[in-house]
Amino acid sequence: MAVFRGERLVFRDVGFAVPAGGALLLRGQNGAGKSSLLRAVAGLTPLAAGRLLWNGEDALDDLPTHAKRIAWLGHLDAVKLALSVGEHVADKAALVAVGLESFRNLPAKLLSAGQKRRLALARVIASKAPLWLLDEPTNGLDARSIAMLGEVFAGHLQGGGMIIASTHTPLDLPAAGTLNL
Repeated sequence: MAVFRGERLVFRDVGFAVPAGGALLLRGQNGAGKSSLLRAVAGLTPLAAGRLLWNGEDALDDLPTHAKRIAWLGHLDAVKLALSVGEHVADKAALVAVGLESFRNLPAKLLSAGQKRRLALARVIASKAPLWLLDEPTNGLDARSIAMLGEVFAGHLQGGGMIIASTHTPLDLPAAGTLNL
């Protein structure tokens, strides 16, 4: 697989497989292409070469179907400040998983940066999508929240889900493969 961003070739000859219950950590310096790879897997950035397969079929041939298989967490939390926590995520179990159940009626504008990140992660959990694409998921999180996230990851993988995450910090994904860009 190869991807351009603008006129610049970000990476080429990149290949990987993530089985059900598996995870892949994307590592590399800033600008190495981690976010671009996640965007390509999500179908948000076109491939310059190669294919993205899902169960042996080209995943990008049917973007609406592919979109239902993925949950995306980008650099930005995409939290609307005027909405309450519960209006962002109605799934109580997802809010419990990230420790925000008691903030259900609180406007998002009153959340800390770490709480907003946890709210964005709750949306990923609530999606029930099998493939989580996470771009620096621990940004803004304290040690307790990162440990909580490890439990969430383990549960998703044990249920047959998959995770591809870019990170500069350690993530609690013990069986994850690593792709260095």
